[in-house]
Amino acid sequence: MNEDVIPILHVKDADAAATWYARLGFAKQWEHRFEPGFPAFVEVARGPMSLFLSEHQGDARPGTLVYLRVRDVDAVAAEFGVTVEDEPWAREVELRDPDGNRLRIGTPTGAD
Repeated sequence: MNEDVIPILHVKDADAAATWYARLGFAKQWEHRFEPGFPAFVEVARGPMSLFLSEHQGDARPGTLVYLRVRDVDAVAAEFGVTVEDEPWAREVELRDPDGNRLRIGTPTGAD
């Protein structure tokens, strides 16, 4: 098993959030509910990156900021119709998911 860290993002509708994250290349891995009709807890993954999307109150603060390093920030920018900003450390975009969580997405300067 590889050790890793998985951010938890609060969402109102896990299915809608998973669909939005699919535009970033994330695929739904699994979903858990304690009983039908209860809040969902979902994992989405893109390669080695994973996020937990939780409908549970108290699992995460709204407006959380997560940084994602990707190989091609230009493809992300094109998908979402945003402009890439050149920073000394990376080329970046910042997006907000439908629940207001912030995603800063970048390709490090000099990355191949």
